[in-house]
Amino acid sequence: MAKNSKYDLRGVSADKADVHEAIKNLDKGLFPNAFCKILPDIVGKSEDYVNLMHADTAGTKTALAYLYWKETGDLSVWEGIVQDAIVMNIDDMACVGVVNDILLSSTIGRNKHLITGEVISTIIQAAQDFCKHLKQFDINLHLTGGETADVGDIVRTIDVGYTTFARLPKNQLMVNNIKPGNVIVGLASYGKASYENKYNSGIGSNGLTSARHDVLSKYYDTNFKEVVDPNTNESVRFMGSKRLTDVYKNHMVGGLLLSPTRTYLPVLKTIFEQVDKNHLHGIIHCTGGAQTKVLHFVDNVHIIKDNLLPLPPVFQLIQEESGTDLRELFKVFNMGHRLEFYVDDAVAEQIIAIAKRYDIDGQIIGRVEPFDGKRVSIFCGEEELVYG
Repeated sequence: MAKNSKYDLRGVSADKADVHEAIKNLDKGLFPNAFCKILPDIVGKSEDYVNLMHADTAGTKTALAYLYWKETGDLSVWEGIVQDAIVMNIDDMACVGVVNDILLSSTIGRNKHLITGEVISTIIQAAQDFCKHLKQFDINLHLTGGETADVGDIVRTIDVGYTTFARLPKNQLMVNNIKPGNVIVGLASYGKASYENKYNSGIGSNGLTSARHDVLSKYYDTNFKEVVDPNTNESVRFMGSKRLTDVYKNHMVGGLLLSPTRTYLPVLKTIFEQVDKNHLHGIIHCTGGAQTKVLHFVDNVHIIKDNLLPLPPVFQLIQEESGTDLRELFKVFNMGHRLEFYVDDAVAEQIIAIAKRYDIDGQIIGRVEPFDGKRVSIFCGEEELVYG
Protein backbone atom coordinates (compact mmCIF):
# COMPACT_ATOMS: atom_id res chain seq x y z
CA MET A 1 0.00 0.00 0.00
CA ALA A 2 1.37 3.45 -0.90
CA LYS A 3 2.42 5.48 2.12
CA ASN A 4 -0.21 8.18 1.67
CA SER A 5 -3.10 6.06 0.40
CA LYS A 6 -4.31 5.09 3.87
CA TYR A 7 -5.10 8.73 4.63
CA ASP A 8 -7.34 8.97 1.59
CA LEU A 9 -8.94 5.62 2.38
CA ARG A 10 -9.78 6.86 5.88
CA GLY A 11 -11.50 9.92 4.45
CA VAL A 12 -9.10 12.42 6.01
CA SER A 13 -6.71 15.03 4.71
CA ALA A 14 -3.73 16.75 6.34
CA ASP A 15 -4.02 19.95 4.32
CA LYS A 16 -7.80 19.96 3.58
CA ALA A 17 -7.04 20.82 -0.04
CA ASP A 18 -10.65 20.29 -1.11
CA VAL A 19 -11.89 22.60 1.65
CA HIS A 20 -9.42 25.33 0.70
CA GLU A 21 -10.51 24.94 -2.91
CA ALA A 22 -14.15 25.32 -1.91
CA ILE A 23 -13.54 28.53 0.04
CA LYS A 24 -10.91 30.12 -2.20
CA ASN A 25 -13.33 32.76 -3.53
CA LEU A 26 -14.77 33.73 -0.15
CA ASP A 27 -13.99 37.17 1.25
CA LYS A 28 -10.88 36.91 3.45
CA GLY A 29 -11.80 39.84 5.66
CA LEU A 30 -10.03 43.12 6.34
CA PHE A 31 -6.57 41.57 6.65
CA PRO A 32 -6.12 38.49 4.43
CA ASN A 33 -2.80 37.52 6.04
CA ALA A 34 -4.22 37.50 9.57
CA PHE A 35 -4.41 34.05 11.15
CA CYS A 36 -8.19 34.46 11.64
CA LYS A 37 -10.69 36.33 9.51
CA ILE A 38 -10.99 39.92 10.72
CA LEU A 39 -14.33 41.72 10.27
CA PRO A 40 -15.34 45.36 10.69
CA ASP A 41 -16.87 46.24 14.05
CA ILE A 42 -20.39 45.20 13.10
CA VAL A 43 -21.39 45.08 16.77
CA GLY A 44 -20.05 48.42 18.04
CA LYS A 45 -19.87 50.36 14.77
CA SER A 46 -16.46 51.76 15.73
CA GLU A 47 -13.58 52.38 13.34
CA ASP A 48 -11.23 51.62 16.24
CA TYR A 49 -12.40 48.03 16.76
CA VAL A 50 -12.71 44.81 14.79
CA ASN A 51 -14.85 41.68 15.26
CA LEU A 52 -13.80 38.03 15.10
CA MET A 53 -15.87 34.86 15.05
CA HIS A 54 -14.41 31.36 15.01
CA ALA A 55 -15.76 27.80 15.07
CA ASP A 56 -14.06 24.45 15.67
CA THR A 57 -14.52 21.06 17.28
CA ALA A 58 -12.49 18.41 19.06
CA GLY A 59 -12.69 16.42 15.82
CA THR A 60 -12.38 12.65 15.88
CA LYS A 61 -10.63 12.78 19.25
CA THR A 62 -14.11 12.20 20.66
CA ALA A 63 -14.01 8.68 19.19
CA LEU A 64 -10.86 7.99 21.20
CA ALA A 65 -12.45 9.45 24.32
CA TYR A 66 -15.46 7.21 23.81
CA LEU A 67 -13.23 4.12 23.58
CA TYR A 68 -11.27 5.12 26.68
CA TRP A 69 -14.45 5.81 28.65
CA LYS A 70 -16.01 2.49 27.64
CA GLU A 71 -12.84 0.59 28.47
CA THR A 72 -11.98 2.27 31.78
CA GLY A 73 -15.20 3.89 33.00
CA ASP A 74 -13.26 7.13 33.54
CA LEU A 75 -15.59 10.07 32.87
CA SER A 76 -12.79 12.62 33.29
CA VAL A 77 -11.61 11.91 29.75
CA TRP A 78 -14.51 14.09 28.54
CA GLU A 79 -13.08 17.06 30.43
CA GLY A 80 -10.09 16.96 28.10
CA ILE A 81 -12.38 16.83 25.05
CA VAL A 82 -14.03 20.07 26.17
CA GLN A 83 -10.62 21.70 26.50
CA ASP A 84 -9.69 20.44 23.02
CA ALA A 85 -12.76 22.01 21.45
CA ILE A 86 -12.38 25.34 23.25
CA VAL A 87 -8.62 25.67 22.72
CA MET A 88 -8.87 24.96 19.00
CA ASN A 89 -10.89 28.19 18.89
CA ILE A 90 -9.30 30.50 21.41
CA ASP A 91 -5.68 29.77 20.55
CA ASP A 92 -6.37 30.49 16.88
CA MET A 93 -7.91 33.79 17.94
CA ALA A 94 -4.95 34.52 20.20
CA CYS A 95 -2.70 34.49 17.14
CA VAL A 96 -4.33 37.77 16.06
CA GLY A 97 -4.18 39.31 19.54
CA VAL A 98 -7.38 38.12 21.26
CA VAL A 99 -6.55 36.91 24.77
CA ASN A 100 -9.50 38.14 26.81
CA ASP A 101 -13.27 38.60 26.82
CA ILE A 102 -14.24 35.82 24.43
CA LEU A 103 -17.83 34.62 24.09
CA LEU A 104 -18.31 30.85 23.73
CA SER A 105 -21.32 28.92 22.49
CA SER A 106 -21.31 25.11 22.40
CA THR A 107 -22.79 22.75 19.82
CA ILE A 108 -22.95 19.12 20.92
CA GLY A 109 -24.42 16.38 18.77
CA ARG A 110 -24.75 12.96 20.38
CA ASN A 111 -26.04 9.49 19.79
CA LYS A 112 -28.28 9.17 22.85
CA HIS A 113 -28.20 5.37 22.66
CA LEU A 114 -24.47 5.48 23.46
CA ILE A 115 -23.71 8.79 25.18
CA THR A 116 -25.34 9.10 28.59
CA GLY A 117 -26.62 12.14 30.41
CA GLU A 118 -23.71 11.68 32.81
CA VAL A 119 -21.31 12.35 29.94
CA ILE A 120 -23.23 15.48 28.92
CA SER A 121 -23.17 16.74 32.51
CA THR A 122 -19.42 16.17 32.68
CA ILE A 123 -18.92 18.10 29.45
CA ILE A 124 -21.02 21.07 30.59
CA GLN A 125 -19.29 21.23 33.97
CA ALA A 126 -15.86 20.92 32.36
CA ALA A 127 -16.49 24.03 30.25
CA GLN A 128 -17.32 26.02 33.38
CA ASP A 129 -14.24 24.69 35.17
CA PHE A 130 -11.94 25.54 32.25
CA CYS A 131 -13.24 29.11 32.13
CA LYS A 132 -12.82 29.43 35.90
CA HIS A 133 -9.23 28.15 35.64
CA LEU A 134 -8.22 30.72 33.01
CA LYS A 135 -9.79 33.52 35.05
CA GLN A 136 -6.82 33.14 37.43
CA PHE A 137 -4.72 34.68 34.65
CA ASP A 138 -7.19 37.54 34.00
CA ILE A 139 -8.44 35.72 30.93
CA ASN A 140 -12.22 35.91 30.77
CA LEU A 141 -14.17 33.40 28.70
CA HIS A 142 -17.94 33.90 28.78
CA LEU A 143 -20.20 30.89 28.28
CA THR A 144 -23.36 31.97 26.47
CA GLY A 145 -25.16 28.63 26.27
CA GLY A 146 -25.46 26.42 23.23
CA GLU A 147 -27.24 23.48 21.66
CA THR A 148 -27.18 19.82 22.64
CA ALA A 149 -28.95 17.70 20.04
CA ASP A 150 -29.76 14.00 19.90
CA VAL A 151 -28.76 13.18 16.33
CA GLY A 152 -27.97 9.48 16.39
CA ASP A 153 -28.86 9.10 12.73
CA ILE A 154 -25.92 11.32 11.70
CA VAL A 155 -23.45 11.17 14.62
CA ARG A 156 -21.99 7.79 15.50
CA THR A 157 -21.01 8.68 19.10
CA ILE A 158 -20.60 12.40 19.92
CA ASP A 159 -19.34 15.63 18.39
CA VAL A 160 -18.25 18.52 20.63
CA GLY A 161 -17.74 21.96 19.14
CA TYR A 162 -17.68 25.65 20.06
CA THR A 163 -18.26 28.93 18.27
CA THR A 164 -16.41 31.93 19.69
CA PHE A 165 -16.71 35.69 19.28
CA ALA A 166 -14.58 38.65 20.34
CA ARG A 167 -14.39 42.39 19.81
CA LEU A 168 -10.82 43.68 19.70
CA PRO A 169 -9.30 47.19 19.63
CA LYS A 170 -7.69 47.57 16.22
CA ASN A 171 -4.41 48.73 17.80
CA GLN A 172 -4.11 45.33 19.52
CA LEU A 173 -4.54 43.39 16.30
CA MET A 174 -1.72 41.07 15.24
CA VAL A 175 -1.50 40.59 11.45
CA ASN A 176 1.10 38.29 9.93
CA ASN A 177 3.87 40.08 8.05
CA ILE A 178 6.47 37.32 7.99
CA LYS A 179 9.60 38.43 6.17
CA PRO A 180 13.23 37.53 5.46
CA GLY A 181 15.45 38.08 8.46
CA ASN A 182 12.88 36.86 10.99
CA VAL A 183 13.89 34.09 13.36
CA ILE A 184 11.33 31.46 14.37
CA VAL A 185 10.68 30.72 18.04
CA GLY A 186 8.84 27.47 18.72
CA LEU A 187 7.05 26.67 21.99
CA ALA A 188 6.74 23.04 23.08
CA SER A 189 3.39 21.31 22.87
CA TYR A 190 4.48 18.71 25.46
CA GLY A 191 5.63 18.65 29.10
CA LYS A 192 3.76 20.05 32.10
CA ALA A 193 3.06 23.77 31.98
CA SER A 194 2.72 25.49 35.35
CA TYR A 195 -1.03 25.86 34.74
CA GLU A 196 -1.55 22.18 33.80
CA ASN A 197 -2.22 19.50 36.39
CA LYS A 198 -0.35 16.68 34.67
CA TYR A 199 2.03 15.81 31.83
CA ASN A 200 0.79 16.80 28.39
CA SER A 201 1.91 14.56 25.52
CA GLY A 202 1.54 17.38 22.96
CA ILE A 203 -0.82 15.49 20.66
CA GLY A 204 -3.28 18.38 20.29
CA SER A 205 -6.43 17.80 18.21
CA ASN A 206 -5.09 17.17 14.73
CA GLY A 207 -4.38 13.84 13.06
CA LEU A 208 -6.36 11.78 15.56
CA THR A 209 -8.01 9.64 12.88
CA SER A 210 -4.55 8.58 11.76
CA ALA A 211 -3.25 8.20 15.31
CA ARG A 212 -6.22 6.08 16.35
CA HIS A 213 -6.04 3.68 13.44
CA ASP A 214 -2.23 3.51 13.26
CA VAL A 215 -1.60 2.89 16.96
CA LEU A 216 -4.58 0.90 18.24
CA SER A 217 -5.20 -2.76 17.53
CA LYS A 218 -7.94 -4.69 15.74
CA TYR A 219 -9.46 -5.33 19.17
CA TYR A 220 -11.29 -2.02 18.80
CA ASP A 221 -12.45 -2.75 15.27
CA THR A 222 -13.96 -6.01 16.52
CA ASN A 223 -15.50 -4.77 19.77
CA PHE A 224 -16.48 -1.16 19.06
CA LYS A 225 -18.06 -1.02 15.63
CA GLU A 226 -19.78 2.23 16.59
CA VAL A 227 -16.51 4.19 16.24
CA VAL A 228 -15.75 2.90 12.75
CA ASP A 229 -17.12 4.44 9.59
CA PRO A 230 -18.38 1.40 7.65
CA ASN A 231 -17.25 3.13 4.45
CA THR A 232 -13.63 2.99 5.63
CA ASN A 233 -11.67 0.16 4.04
CA GLU A 234 -11.00 -2.57 6.58
CA SER A 235 -7.35 -2.70 5.54
CA VAL A 236 -6.68 0.73 7.10
CA ARG A 237 -8.76 0.32 10.26
CA PHE A 238 -6.99 -0.18 13.59
CA MET A 239 -3.68 -1.36 12.17
CA GLY A 240 -1.55 -0.96 15.31
CA SER A 241 -0.58 -3.21 18.19
CA LYS A 242 -1.65 -1.22 21.25
CA ARG A 243 -4.55 -1.12 23.66
CA LEU A 244 -5.39 2.18 25.34
CA THR A 245 -4.36 0.72 28.70
CA ASP A 246 -0.93 -0.40 27.47
CA VAL A 247 2.16 1.48 28.63
CA TYR A 248 4.68 3.11 26.29
CA LYS A 249 7.82 4.77 27.69
CA ASN A 250 6.25 5.04 31.16
CA HIS A 251 3.03 6.60 29.83
CA MET A 252 -0.35 4.96 29.30
CA VAL A 253 -1.14 4.90 25.58
CA GLY A 254 -4.60 6.32 26.25
CA GLY A 255 -3.07 9.19 28.19
CA LEU A 256 -0.67 10.00 25.37
CA LEU A 257 -3.35 10.00 22.67
CA LEU A 258 -5.91 11.87 24.79
CA SER A 259 -3.81 14.61 26.39
CA PRO A 260 -5.94 17.75 26.13
CA THR A 261 -4.80 20.40 23.68
CA ARG A 262 -2.61 22.87 25.54
CA THR A 263 -3.74 26.47 25.57
CA TYR A 264 -0.99 29.06 25.25
CA LEU A 265 -3.24 31.97 26.28
CA PRO A 266 -1.48 32.73 29.61
CA VAL A 267 1.86 32.84 27.77
CA LEU A 268 0.52 34.90 24.87
CA LYS A 269 -1.18 37.38 27.18
CA THR A 270 2.13 38.00 28.95
CA ILE A 271 4.01 38.28 25.65
CA PHE A 272 1.54 40.86 24.33
CA GLU A 273 1.93 42.85 27.56
CA GLN A 274 5.72 42.75 27.75
CA VAL A 275 7.22 42.33 24.27
CA ASP A 276 7.51 45.25 21.85
CA LYS A 277 4.86 44.53 19.22
CA ASN A 278 7.00 46.15 16.52
CA HIS A 279 9.28 43.11 16.71
CA LEU A 280 6.44 40.56 16.33
CA HIS A 281 5.86 39.75 12.65
CA GLY A 282 3.81 36.57 12.80
CA ILE A 283 2.21 33.99 15.10
CA ILE A 284 1.22 30.59 13.74
CA HIS A 285 -0.85 27.96 15.58
CA CYS A 286 0.36 24.72 13.98
CA THR A 287 -2.99 22.95 13.72
CA GLY A 288 -4.38 21.68 10.37
CA GLY A 289 -1.37 21.25 8.14
CA ALA A 290 0.88 21.11 11.20
CA GLN A 291 4.42 22.27 10.39
CA THR A 292 3.30 23.43 6.93
CA LYS A 293 0.48 25.64 8.29
CA VAL A 294 2.56 28.79 7.77
CA LEU A 295 2.35 28.37 3.98
CA HIS A 296 -1.16 29.87 4.07
CA PHE A 297 0.17 33.16 5.45
CA VAL A 298 3.35 33.94 3.50
CA ASP A 299 4.64 34.94 0.07
CA ASN A 300 8.16 35.09 -1.34
CA VAL A 301 9.88 33.53 1.67
CA HIS A 302 11.66 30.30 2.52
CA ILE A 303 10.77 29.05 6.01
CA ILE A 304 13.69 27.00 7.32
CA LYS A 305 13.19 24.91 10.46
CA ASP A 306 16.54 23.32 11.26
CA ASN A 307 16.73 23.33 15.06
CA LEU A 308 13.56 21.60 16.22
CA LEU A 309 12.63 20.71 19.77
CA PRO A 310 13.04 17.02 20.74
CA LEU A 311 10.41 14.62 19.41
CA PRO A 312 8.16 13.68 22.37
CA PRO A 313 7.09 10.07 23.05
CA VAL A 314 3.58 10.31 21.55
CA PHE A 315 4.96 11.07 18.08
CA GLN A 316 7.65 8.41 18.44
CA LEU A 317 4.83 5.97 19.21
CA ILE A 318 2.84 7.02 16.14
CA GLN A 319 5.92 6.81 13.94
CA GLU A 320 6.87 3.35 15.19
CA GLU A 321 3.36 1.94 14.90
CA SER A 322 2.46 3.48 11.55
CA GLY A 323 5.72 3.33 9.64
CA THR A 324 4.61 6.62 8.07
CA ASP A 325 7.41 8.65 6.52
CA LEU A 326 8.53 11.83 8.26
CA ARG A 327 7.33 14.05 5.43
CA GLU A 328 3.74 13.00 6.05
CA LEU A 329 4.05 13.07 9.85
CA PHE A 330 5.23 16.69 9.88
CA LYS A 331 2.22 17.64 7.75
CA VAL A 332 -0.27 15.84 10.01
CA PHE A 333 1.12 16.31 13.55
CA ASN A 334 2.78 19.24 15.33
CA MET A 335 5.67 16.88 16.20
CA GLY A 336 6.63 18.74 19.38
CA HIS A 337 5.82 22.43 18.96
CA ARG A 338 2.40 23.88 18.22
CA LEU A 339 3.04 27.62 18.44
CA GLU A 340 5.50 29.60 16.33
CA PHE A 341 6.58 33.22 16.57
CA TYR A 342 8.19 34.95 13.60
CA VAL A 343 10.14 37.78 15.17
CA ASP A 344 13.18 40.03 15.08
CA ASP A 345 16.14 38.40 16.75
CA ALA A 346 16.07 41.15 19.40
CA VAL A 347 13.02 39.67 21.19
CA ALA A 348 13.52 35.94 20.63
CA GLU A 349 15.16 35.26 23.99
CA GLN A 350 12.56 37.40 25.78
CA ILE A 351 9.76 35.22 24.37
CA ILE A 352 11.62 32.04 25.33
CA ALA A 353 12.14 33.38 28.88
CA ILE A 354 8.43 34.24 29.26
CA ALA A 355 7.47 30.73 28.16
CA LYS A 356 9.94 29.28 30.67
CA ARG A 357 8.17 31.13 33.48
CA TYR A 358 5.21 28.91 32.66
CA ASP A 359 7.47 25.81 32.50
CA ILE A 360 7.10 25.58 28.72
CA ASP A 361 10.24 24.88 26.71
CA GLY A 362 11.02 27.12 23.77
CA GLN A 363 13.91 27.81 21.45
CA ILE A 364 14.85 29.37 18.15
CA ILE A 365 13.89 26.62 15.72
CA GLY A 366 14.71 28.31 12.45
CA ARG A 367 14.73 31.40 10.28
CA VAL A 368 13.16 33.08 7.25
CA GLU A 369 15.06 33.70 4.02
CA PRO A 370 14.05 35.37 0.73
CA PHE A 371 12.63 33.11 -1.97
CA ASP A 372 10.78 33.42 -5.25
CA GLY A 373 7.53 31.79 -4.14
CA LYS A 374 6.95 30.10 -0.80
CA ARG A 375 8.59 27.06 0.71
CA VAL A 376 9.01 25.29 4.04
CA SER A 377 12.09 23.16 4.69
CA ILE A 378 12.22 21.01 7.81
CA PHE A 379 15.43 19.32 8.87
CA CYS A 380 14.95 16.19 10.97
CA GLY A 381 18.17 14.31 11.60
CA GLU A 382 19.86 13.83 8.24
CA GLU A 383 16.62 14.30 6.32
CA GLU A 384 15.41 17.51 4.68
CA LEU A 385 11.64 17.69 4.14
CA VAL A 386 10.50 20.26 1.58
CA TYR A 387 6.95 21.60 1.18
CA GLY A 388 5.46 24.34 -0.94
